Amino acid sequence: MLKLIMIKYGELSTKKDNIGFFLNTLKRNVEDVLDGINYDIKYDKNRMFIFSEDIDTVIERVKKVFGIHEINICYRLDNRDLDTISKDIVCLVKEREFKTFKVAVKRSDKTYPIDSMELARKLGGVILKNVDGVKVDVHNPEILVNVEIRNDTAYIYMDKIKGAGGYPVGVLGKGLLMLSGGIDSPVAGYMAIKRGVKLECVYFESPPHTSVEAKNKVLELAKKLAVYNNGMKVHIINFTNIQESIYKNIPKEYLITIMRRMMYRISAIISHNSRGHIIVNGESIGQVASQTLTSMEVINEVVKMPVIRPVACFDKLEIIDIARKIDTYDISILPYEDCCTIFVPEHPVINPELNKCYEYEELIPYKELIYEAIKDHKIIKAGEDNKEFDELL
Repeated sequence: MLKLIMIKYGELSTKKDNIGFFLNTLKRNVEDVLDGINYDIKYDKNRMFIFSEDIDTVIERVKKVFGIHEINICYRLDNRDLDTISKDIVCLVKEREFKTFKVAVKRSDKTYPIDSMELARKLGGVILKNVDGVKVDVHNPEILVNVEIRNDTAYIYMDKIKGAGGYPVGVLGKGLLMLSGGIDSPVAGYMAIKRGVKLECVYFESPPHTSVEAKNKVLELAKKLAVYNNGMKVHIINFTNIQESIYKNIPKEYLITIMRRMMYRISAIISHNSRGHIIVNGESIGQVASQTLTSMEVINEVVKMPVIRPVACFDKLEIIDIARKIDTYDISILPYEDCCTIFVPEHPVINPELNKCYEYEELIPYKELIYEAIKDHKIIKAGEDNKEFDELL
């Protein structure tokens, strides 16, 4: 028997005509996370198999690869005759302590002479005969013994690990995440990546009003997302001149509305220049003044590019649960203010009027300010083992 890893695709199996593109992308993404490990990969439209002597490390890395439904530690048999399967299945189950079991057989090669139900019954009988004190429980077994009969051989597996699910990163194109230091935007980014969108990030800093610690906090969040995204580019925009101009010239209740319109304009340009198709952000309906439906409509008006809000209909506790799961929550709650929390008026408008936005924006040279901010912006590449990135933190 040869010990290896079997990967099941789940949702990818529904893609039919596009399955080749999806699986090729998944294979490349798996290869990226396994860099530095000796391994071999074989795959078809039903399964992917990874051969490696370092199985534990492989599993830890591929658990974060989107497009994988399930990871199984399994054993490839020398052949698929009944005697070999029976001998090997007894060998494997004797290594475990259990009282109840079930055998499940999947026969992808329909020419195999024994049908699935009959083979499961025969193998269950073999276990009962050779392992003392156990019985079959088809509803709630302590161990589920899976046998797959394929064209070339047979596989046995009992250990399954839940995969990340979703689609392979990159199969649905690129987008730009408006990444702040809060709880919501990293979760929104994670959810977009899970649906196959390759992301870059934009962060708006406003020195000296925002601190270096605030920027470093965002870079740490980007590093967390980079694990799922196969790396991450972070576009850092100096927003100081725009923000000060807004603060000095525009009525206080419209500060947030106009500021967000400027951020949207900049994000759309950066996304377009990066060959992105969408903007992604962490807006949640009704959470703050700029996230009422009226505000979203007025702010969104400045861009033609679709704006995706993955957490728009989540409550805060649901968002926090995901933030904890992806290990961004403790970073997000660090007490450093970003552009969206400084200069916040006491009573921001919650139902802004579009005509007033046009009127107030004429009070500042926003096109020139946006041009300068984009022209002078910096890009940092974040990755799990990126030494240059780590030196900035």
